[in-house]
Amino acid sequence: MKNLLAFLAKYHHWLIFGVLEVVSAVLLFQYNSYQGSVWFSSANYVVGKVYEADASVRSFFSLTRVNEELTLRNFYLERQVDQLRRLYGELTADTTVLQRQELQFLSQYRLIPAKVVSNSIDRPDNLITIDRGRADGIERDMGVACGNGLVGVVYMASDHYAVIIPVLNTSSSRISCSIRGRGYFGYLRWYGDDPAVAFLEDVPRHARFKRGDWVETSGYSAIFPQGVLVGKIETIYNSPDGLSYRLKVRLATDFACLRDVCVISDKSIAERSRLLEQVKDSLTMKPE
Repeated sequence: MKNLLAFLAKYHHWLIFGVLEVVSAVLLFQYNSYQGSVWFSSANYVVGKVYEADASVRSFFSLTRVNEELTLRNFYLERQVDQLRRLYGELTADTTVLQRQELQFLSQYRLIPAKVVSNSIDRPDNLITIDRGRADGIERDMGVACGNGLVGVVYMASDHYAVIIPVLNTSSSRISCSIRGRGYFGYLRWYGDDPAVAFLEDVPRHARFKRGDWVETSGYSAIFPQGVLVGKIETIYNSPDGLSYRLKVRLATDFACLRDVCVISDKSIAERSRLLEQVKDSLTMKPE
C-alpha cells in the first residue's frame, strides 16, 4: 500500500494530465459535429483494418482443413465422373439397377485424409511419409491418392505415421493399370529419370489405343479401386522383346508439390488378401 501511495505521489501530475486529456477528447468529439465525424471515420477505419487482419490470420490457419476437404472432394468427384461415364455407356433399359450397383461399389471404400510430412523426387527409391498411422485406421498395402490422381501404396505404418512407396520408386512400385475405355491393362513402372513420367509395361500387341488416351487403375488388385486417374499416354514404344507395347505416360499427380493425400481403405481388402494367401498356400503345398 505504501508503494502504491508513493507511486501516486510521485507521478500524480502525469495521472492528472492523462485524465484531463481524456476528458478534453470526449468533450471535443462529443459536442463538435465535425471532430466527431472525423473520429468516427478514423475509428471505423482502424477497426476495419483490425478485423481484416484477424480474418486474414483465421483464413491462413484454416487452409490446412480446406486443403484436406478439397483433396477428398476432388477424389470423390473423379470417382463419380468415372462411374457416370460408365453408366452413360451402358445401353440398358433399367439404369437404376446399374446406379445402385455403382453406389454399392463406391460404399466399399473409406478415404482417410493425411498430410505429407516428408517427400523426395530425386532418388531412385523415393519414399513419402504422412501424418496418419494405425491409430487412424491405416494399414500396410492400402492405396494412396490425391485430388489429381494416383500417389502410391502404404509400405509401413506406426501408430501415428505411415511410409508410402510412391509411383516414383524404381524397385518396388508395380501397379496394375488399364487404358480408359479400352479395357487393356499393364503394369506401371518408373525408371528414375523424369518425376513427371512413368511407363505402362506389358500392354498386349493386339490392344487398340492412341496417344492422348487416359490411363487409370484397373481394379484388378486388392489395393486400388477401378478408375483412379494415373495419367495420359504420351508416346508409344515396342517392348524390348517385341511382344508387347511400352507406353510413356505423363503422370497426372505433381509429386514436386504434393501436400495433401487420402488413403483408400477398402473393406474387402482383408478378405481378398486372405483368399489369395490360401490359394498360394494350396499351390505350394506338396501332396502327401
